[in-house]
Amino acid sequence: MPAPATAWVIRSAGVAGPRPAAYQDCVPPAWASPQPHRARASRLAVEAVAARERPVATDGQMTESRQSQGTDRRPGDLAPGSEWLPSLGWRPGKDHKTEEQLWELIRREASADAAAEPALASFLHTSVLVHPSLAKAMSFMLANKLSSRTLLGTQLMRLISDAYRADPGIMEACVADIQAVFERDPACDRYTQCILYFKGFQAIQCHRIAHWLWTRNRRTLAIALQSRVSEVLHVDIHPAARIGRGVLIDHATGVVIGETAIVGDNVSMLHHVTLGGSGTGKGVRHPHIGDGVLLGAGVCVLGAHYVGAGSKVGAGSVVVTDLPAHCVAVGVPARIIKHGCLEQPSDKMDLVEDFILDYVI
Repeated sequence: MPAPATAWVIRSAGVAGPRPAAYQDCVPPAWASPQPHRARASRLAVEAVAARERPVATDGQMTESRQSQGTDRRPGDLAPGSEWLPSLGWRPGKDHKTEEQLWELIRREASADAAAEPALASFLHTSVLVHPSLAKAMSFMLANKLSSRTLLGTQLMRLISDAYRADPGIMEACVADIQAVFERDPACDRYTQCILYFKGFQAIQCHRIAHWLWTRNRRTLAIALQSRVSEVLHVDIHPAARIGRGVLIDHATGVVIGETAIVGDNVSMLHHVTLGGSGTGKGVRHPHIGDGVLLGAGVCVLGAHYVGAGSKVGAGSVVVTDLPAHCVAVGVPARIIKHGCLEQPSDKMDLVEDFILDYVI
């Protein structure tokens, strides 16, 4: 017997409707059109809801490497030969560089820039060329960025190097983030631009170190690092927040991500995005952003709501309810204006298309 339609009640205001254990027996929701061109979007939406049902690990239960970086997906989760989409999680693309290949390209770019612009030669030499690996260079750059009179750069560099050595997943995520910035930001035409000058990328890498400290119960130092990142980069990400791979924060100024927030793989967001909490309880009170989501400038997602994989939210919108996978939403409060979108918005980075409906004057 088919499950009752109430099994598909979407979580709103923090209250969840009943859901069945086996999704294949569910009555499809109204937005899951049976039309052939929407079949794949409906399947992905079901997968996104099913993924949400997996329990979120507590701080004491979180494992090393990938899970500590905020995603339960792994590249091997998809069957060989299956179609890969950004909204299905992170997987290295055929054109992606390995860490060693990426480091070699970065060194070449830095060397060429130093020769072309002598005023930057000393900076490029100490930041890139003198270091034997990407991990060492990132340790130096982040420590140099965050150091102060009381937070010494040598101490920070040792701390960051220890984190990279203890958890290789942090550097793997860093490489994925570099590839994401280079692919999605048309203003970035060199890898050195990303690692040296883009504060959104730098803020994410600092957060990964703070999160590593948080999961090892070094919470005072994690909070101190978060505070310093907020002062220097104007990006405030709580060290307990979980961020996936291949994430782009473009421009980044004013981005706030709260304690219990989860950001999936391949997410793109712009400046002044807020993933804020609702209520004073100690449980989950911040949003969960699915894989491959695009959040426009100034988007606020408030409360423990889920933004489904592959969705797009227009600039200035305020999201206070769940959004299904592969939809387009805009407004205050945000309203869904399109369902079953097959495009991958976090890759396309189109912040105008789909928000203006066809009309005739």
